[in-house]
Amino acid sequence: STLFPYTTLFRSTNRDREGTLVLAADTIVAVDGRILGKPADLAEGREMLSLLQGRGHEVLTGIALRWAGRTVSAVERTAVRFRPLTAGEIAAYLATGEGTDKAGSYAIQGRGSLLVSAIEGDYFNVVGLPLCCLGRLMESAGLSLERLWSGL
Repeated sequence: STLFPYTTLFRSTNRDREGTLVLAADTIVAVDGRILGKPADLAEGREMLSLLQGRGHEVLTGIALRWAGRTVSAVERTAVRFRPLTAGEIAAYLATGEGTDKAGSYAIQGRGSLLVSAIEGDYFNVVGLPLCCLGRLMESAGLSLERLWSGL
């Protein structure tokens, strides 16, 4: 997809080193057809949180893995619902600085967890790296979790 062009990037890399694993991931928030990345400043962060408060949105992470000349990729989706927030709560959260480098201007793994009333899907996707999806991609690329875990 055009949102997550990693597969094309990795296919253009011809020089794999033996045993080198390359992992790339990027997360966005989508609501009402709008894509919310990381806020440029506090004003944009306020706009994002105001848009998200009291309603649902989707968190999407594009993830690609390259191993031994093989590239696999996927997009993970998680539905998140925010509780209603006051302007004061939004301002106080923004003042913590926690969401300044996060898509949608919040961090579910920190204080931002108190903004969330419900989640459907992979919590780690909302954090920024969908671990179950990563495990599936590793298996698809020939990295056996069983062998990795048993030290073989």
